Amino acid sequence: MEDQTEVRNFDFSKSMCSSNLKQDEVAIVMVPFPGQGHLNQLLQLACLITSSYDLPVYYLGSATHNLQARVRANALNPSDIAKIHFHDIPTPDFTSPAPDPNALSKFPSHLEPSWDACMLLREPIASFLCDISSKSRRVVVVHDSLMSYNVQDVSSLHNAESYIFNCISVFTLYCIICLSVGMSVPLEEELLKKLPSLDGIMTDKIRDRGASQSPYVDIRSGDIHNTSNVIEGKFLDLLAQVASDQNKKNWAIGPVLPTKLERISNRENICLDWLNKQPPRSVLYVSFGTTTSFSDREIKELAMGLEQSKQRFIWVLRDADRGDIFTEEARKVELPEGFEERVNGVGLVVREWAPQPEILAHSSTGGFMSHCGWNSCIESITMGVPIAAWPMHSDQPMTGFLVTDVLKIGLIVREWEKREVLVNASTIENVVRKLMASEEGNVIRKRAEELGEAVRQSTEKGGASRMELDSFIAHITR
Repeated sequence: MEDQTEVRNFDFSKSMCSSNLKQDEVAIVMVPFPGQGHLNQLLQLACLITSSYDLPVYYLGSATHNLQARVRANALNPSDIAKIHFHDIPTPDFTSPAPDPNALSKFPSHLEPSWDACMLLREPIASFLCDISSKSRRVVVVHDSLMSYNVQDVSSLHNAESYIFNCISVFTLYCIICLSVGMSVPLEEELLKKLPSLDGIMTDKIRDRGASQSPYVDIRSGDIHNTSNVIEGKFLDLLAQVASDQNKKNWAIGPVLPTKLERISNRENICLDWLNKQPPRSVLYVSFGTTTSFSDREIKELAMGLEQSKQRFIWVLRDADRGDIFTEEARKVELPEGFEERVNGVGLVVREWAPQPEILAHSSTGGFMSHCGWNSCIESITMGVPIAAWPMHSDQPMTGFLVTDVLKIGLIVREWEKREVLVNASTIENVVRKLMASEEGNVIRKRAEELGEAVRQSTEKGGASRMELDSFIAHITR
């Protein structure tokens, strides 16, 4: 692991354990990886724990990323966020370059300086854990797998234990495990033929970073998954077999996002106001997350495809995040001349942060064109909205396959093997029409709505996910 000489020599036993934290019976410490999809899921889990179990939760990150998590806290109750103890970890300065919209690979390599900086947090995290362990009966660290190196000093504390929170689907995690060791994924032959390869999903640098975490992963006591037995029961069972060989516990506690959004459905927002005026299930929501940038040509094809489809849409048109989202203004993406005037009343283009869970939960939303990040997919699945899957990098190709071919609640926009081929307007038009205005689309939507209903029920008292969460909390407070 590069640039870590100053933390390699850190002597944990000599760290000063100060006593400025409040006394806790059991303290839960969240350590997210600094990317929006990771920050958000651990913040959702933190709110779920504080609101349902009244346990103290500490959220550790750079001042920049802690602020990012808070200002983008979609659908979360401000009073729940207020209960979380945010702790700003001193972080080395890092450059924050703009994304390259013309890169052939959609992997967000421009974020690597911020990731390099977050790999240098072992010492301040260790000091924090030492401090809090002196004030608590037990310290429970819930961390991203990519932060395993930084939390390794958990093993030096007599009253601390750690758990990895997996921010990707269990299907994707299991497929990656199988393919990386040369095992076959247990799928029907027809599905196996269509399973996306792992080629091109990430850079060699991020693959090496993931591999560099391996020596510290086994320190954990178990794994938490932001999924439900209702969605991925078969693959949870398969993963449990792997975990049992390692003597690790698994809990499928998802979705960790709020499933009842009546509280905020009346809040003022341009997207929600616009949706209130549209017919039920008539609007396609289009958003590609925080790590995807489209070139001008790709934007033009997407705009033409949406216009030619004659379907209602909300399009969140934003560039990918920089490492520090508060540094400079993002590029303003240009649309074809006259586009917004021509689609006025039919389509809405939004350039600011959008309340995605609330949009997906709205009765007028009937489809979601998505990059298939797990955050977006679990939100869409929970709200019963079918997906037009357009994966870009990392776990997204496998997650898109889960959505379209395993769960059968979506359609693919572009096959992963054709990732470097421009998707033209007619392809986009056809997928949008099929999802939003065809009998096949209606069947897919019905299946998505039924799955969403089952997922929401799983989070209620006595439901599978709620019982798993109760089990996890009982385990850590034992």
